[in-house]
Amino acid sequence: MQLRIYQVDAFTEKVFGGNPAAVVPLDEWLPDELLQNIAKENNLSETAFFVKNGDRYLIRWFTPTVEVDLCGHATLATAHVLFQHEGHLGPVIQFYSPRSGNLKVSLQEELMTLDFPKDEVNEIPLNEELKACFSLSPVQAFRGKSDVVLVFQSEMEIRNIQFDLAKIEEIPARGVIVTAKGEVVDFVSRFFGPQVGVPEDPVTGSAHTSLIPIWAEKLGKTKLKAKQLSARGGELNCELLGHRVAISGKAVTYLEGKLFI
Repeated sequence: MQLRIYQVDAFTEKVFGGNPAAVVPLDEWLPDELLQNIAKENNLSETAFFVKNGDRYLIRWFTPTVEVDLCGHATLATAHVLFQHEGHLGPVIQFYSPRSGNLKVSLQEELMTLDFPKDEVNEIPLNEELKACFSLSPVQAFRGKSDVVLVFQSEMEIRNIQFDLAKIEEIPARGVIVTAKGEVVDFVSRFFGPQVGVPEDPVTGSAHTSLIPIWAEKLGKTKLKAKQLSARGGELNCELLGHRVAISGKAVTYLEGKLFI
């Protein structure tokens, strides 16, 4: 069996920037074990698989170790593949995830916009378990559906923070997001997910479903510019839309090939 595969750098305008994701089109779903093995072999933070279903696309995302509920950068990468390589017609793509429901990506010129559900985040106590994960102490903590969000005092702290992946892995969450008010953009962040096989994710679209409502309230505005301060880095345009969020960015193709299964 041969399968097409693409590798796309998402939330960037240039190759080797943003967050790389693999995208594998399927005619029908393959066994979960095989999907997981493909993702493990790819060894990227996420591999997205999609199946055309009428006028929409069913989509699932796998890290090298587990299937996840939602992945922004791999959805952006999948939309890029559909727009640029797989012949999708029209400026809007409707996705459906069994784990996250209806998702939409729209294209305007080169900019793609994710329409995702807003996460419900609630402030939680700053306990010693959370503080022990990092060299600096956060000033506030939140819990969303999947992740813990720790707010720090400055962008410089986020850039220079030292972390203990073994302690982060003990936190009962998909991952831990660290964030602060930005110096040039509205807010900055980093994402650590050793719990799901991703030590540090370069650019995490799904994390912004939690970050957008937090910073919209803090800054008193609904349109926000964000930057993820990983080594590769990534920039995102964000907007709070009631119970939904819009996350915009660009993507570029790095690789197109075949898998031999």
